Parts: sequence; structure tokens; C-alpha cells
Amino acid sequence: MAIGTLIRTLIIGTCVTSLAAVAPARAQERAIETPPELVATYEALADAILAANETEDQLVRSILSATYAHAQVELGRARAAIKSNDAKAAQKALENLAAAVGQIASEGDSAVGAVRKRLLEGGHHNNAEGEAQGIYDEGFVIVTRVAKQSFLESARAIGQLARAPKADTLEAVWTKVESTWNGLMKPAP
Repeated sequence: MAIGTLIRTLIIGTCVTSLAAVAPARAQERAIETPPELVATYEALADAILAANETEDQLVRSILSATYAHAQVELGRARAAIKSNDAKAAQKALENLAAAVGQIASEGDSAVGAVRKRLLEGGHHNNAEGEAQGIYDEGFVIVTRVAKQSFLESARAIGQLARAPKADTLEAVWTKVESTWNGLMKPAP
């Protein structure tokens, strides 16, 4: 059973039970008032929805952190291959690094994108206000449009660097990735 269906079933069941229990007592009162039991159920639902948004935020941060860690591993491989003049290994490591930085830009790979699409189709927008202001692309949770652009530019530069690996160019591009990453992942105030 889908979570939405389960929540609706619980709410309807609670409403019916609550109304049946309070109807005789309320029938004598003239003021129309939502039964406290229904308000409590609605409060619980609000808590669950808000907790789900926080959980999504933390999960996306974890996805991004794992991808960033993978990028750091590939960076280490690229540095070592460039230092040892192993062009083939450097090319492979730089291609993998570019792919990882690209995944950071898009808040995950295509499997994560499919989940985001499903959430959007269901009407879920964790950053609806930020989307309306043009800060986030539709469905994005952590990566802003500005950060996305920076990561994509860096991914392209790293990909191009794979053709002719140079240590100083790699370090310059990685400095930009780190700067964008640190700005994006700083703790919320």
C-alpha cells in the first residue's frame, strides 16, 4: 500500500471514529468546532510531512557526500597518474572525476533523477519557494542553480583535461570544485 493511501486511510478512519465518539456530546453544543482528536491527527500528519522533508534533505546530502568522496578518490588517482606520466590512467581517472562532479551538479545519477521525477509528478517540491525565486531547479533539494552551473563548468573542464592532463590545471579546476562544494555544504544557520 502506498504511503499516501495509508495516510489517507488512517485520516479517514480517525475522522470517522472521532466524529462517532464526539457527535452525541457535540450535538448539544451550538458552536461548530473541529474536534480536538481531528486537530491532533492533523498535527501528527503535519509533523510527518515536515519530517519527510528533513529526511529528504539529509538523504540528498548523504548522496552528495558519497559522490564527493568518490570524486576525491578519482582526484587522487589522477594526481598519481599525472605525476607518474601514466597518460592512460590519468585519462581514465579524469573521466571518472568529471563524471562524479557532473553527478554532484545534478544531485545524483539517473536513478536518483528518476526518484526526483516521481516526487515532482506526485506534487512534492521540497524547495518550492526557492524554485519560484529561481534559486533551485525543479525538484532540487541542496544544489542551487549557481552551484550546479559551477559544477558543470568544472566537470567540462576536467573532461577536457583528460585529453592532455596537466597537474596545475587540475589543481585550479579542483580548487573551484572545492570552493563551490564548501559553500553549498556549509551548515545551515
